[in-house]
Amino acid sequence: MISADRVPVLASWEDLVQREDRTGIHPGDPILLSPDYEIDPILSHFLCRTSFARLKPETKRNYTNDYCLFFDFLWDRGHNWHEATPDDLWDFEDWRTRSPRNPSRIGGDRWDRALAALTRLYTWAVNQEHMVKNPVEMKSVRNRYGDIVSVPAGRAEHARTSNVRWLTPRAFRLWVDVGLRGHATDGLVDRNWRGRLSDRNAAYADLLFSSGMRRTEGASLLTFEVPRTRLEGGRYYTGRLARAVTKSQRARTFYASAVVIGEVEGYMESTRASLVRRAQMKGRYDSLPDWRLVTHQTGRLKRVLHWRDQDGMMGETSLIEATVEERMTFFTEGPLGPEPLWLWLNESGLPFHPDSWENVFRAASDRCEDVLSGAMAEPPFATPHMARHSFALYMLVVLSNLMDQRMGLTPEERRDFRLLYGDPWSMVKDLLGHADLATTKKIYLAPVADLQLRSLLVDRIPDASLVTNLPEERLNSTFARIARESEGIQDLDDQLVIE
Repeated sequence: MISADRVPVLASWEDLVQREDRTGIHPGDPILLSPDYEIDPILSHFLCRTSFARLKPETKRNYTNDYCLFFDFLWDRGHNWHEATPDDLWDFEDWRTRSPRNPSRIGGDRWDRALAALTRLYTWAVNQEHMVKNPVEMKSVRNRYGDIVSVPAGRAEHARTSNVRWLTPRAFRLWVDVGLRGHATDGLVDRNWRGRLSDRNAAYADLLFSSGMRRTEGASLLTFEVPRTRLEGGRYYTGRLARAVTKSQRARTFYASAVVIGEVEGYMESTRASLVRRAQMKGRYDSLPDWRLVTHQTGRLKRVLHWRDQDGMMGETSLIEATVEERMTFFTEGPLGPEPLWLWLNESGLPFHPDSWENVFRAASDRCEDVLSGAMAEPPFATPHMARHSFALYMLVVLSNLMDQRMGLTPEERRDFRLLYGDPWSMVKDLLGHADLATTKKIYLAPVADLQLRSLLVDRIPDASLVTNLPEERLNSTFARIARESEGIQDLDDQLVIE
């Protein structure tokens, strides 16, 4: 690796791509420059050629930010990254988490993430004999399975496992209406509202809340993956998430309400179609550096996409293995030319990157603060992952209502029902795609994990054979009671009056 200030002028884009291929640099790989504009070849090898390069994009981004902070800390001490000592690491921990000289201190959970990043780097460096001693000191502990394992000695003692927040259904609906649809306190659209792509944003947010999908899972759907199969009764649709887009790397089924699927289809038939036509007229798809035109699909149990690129090269990709980045390059031949298969598009008609949804949610929360601050004590705010948390809370309450004497079952029949189908906790765990029930209970449903739902849901609800048949006022009453008795759950308050 040569220093950055001596990089020769490249003849063409193709020359750059060839040089990157030869050196093993791939799209999305981080390249770090020292303060004197040098590139460390050993560090670049770790970032681009080891297991680090196969981490999820968000994990790579977070870890890289942690590396930059620690390397800058070392540089101020006159040390390079491979000269770090245990004392450097302990001082860095003190500065990041406790020092009054640091105006941006972090909590234990953020520190544990940084420590995990540094442990990965320095363990590799020692194993590859680039360093003699690991600056991350380790200790032996017994895990929950009884095994003795080594963990970093500097782990936070009282780290929160997650900074989880929830919204009740009516609080989430208010957040969508005001933040994404531009409603005012009178419940009507503000005549000064200048929001863009409101139907797209609301459909995406409602899809997350209705299905419990993670941000990237919902954001990376292709048009033909929008659910088409209705469950019996017609109130819910069922869809399938590919293995490559899930955090667990396991394919799973998801469910979304018919109302939300109608929103998504409405966006596809109106706003999305207009964006595609406009992009075609401007020739935006013709100038893309990389796209693959899907010519046909084969397979039933394992769907395979057959495609050709701009150079005419033919290829095929198993849908379940298609990564988020690959999905953004897939096109299909429409009536007026190539169209993206990526469901969510930006104003230019190009794939909307999953990370960009954070900005959409942040802007919506800011608008709720501006519009509702005089109408309620705490205006609602939301993030994409909060929609998933809120889905879990909603499903737990609803399923508990149905199973706790809501189906007209005798105690013996309820026992048999639980043995056959599982209890509500297990059902929610499966809907979220969690491998461990403890994650569902201790993180996603922490406010109600220690409460007796039977005492919370004491009112009998007759003839409630379907989730959507539960009276809304009863559910609102239940959620309001849980919100009052728990921390972190947003609900409407008595100050809010929307006509």
